[in-house]
Amino acid sequence: MVNSTNIQGVESMLSQIREYQDQAARGVKLQGNELAITENQTQSGFASSIKGALQEVNEMQQVSKANRAAYEQGEDIPLTEVVMSMQKSSLAFEATLQIRNKVLKAYEDIMNMPV
Repeated sequence: MVNSTNIQGVESMLSQIREYQDQAARGVKLQGNELAITENQTQSGFASSIKGALQEVNEMQQVSKANRAAYEQGEDIPLTEVVMSMQKSSLAFEATLQIRNKVLKAYEDIMNMPV
């Protein structure tokens, strides 16, 4: 049986995801519950942008690991929070892996071009 609070929760989450996508398209970076414009990343170069992105993925994985450990130890943490943090870190890692694969493919294509 589906109740209206579950549907409202799902719709709320979908609207929040859409809002994050719009913000990402506009160059806004999410930091916890705060928003920060990524001006300093564009000025600092490609390498530092990649380093920052990898650090964010690592932080997500650390949060996921800490939430899972806390839940396993019986601390008062909702299972939904644990699962959501695990899914976020998994998606961030998969996206990073796909970006790495695309960059390597582009590098290989450039290296195999006849000069």
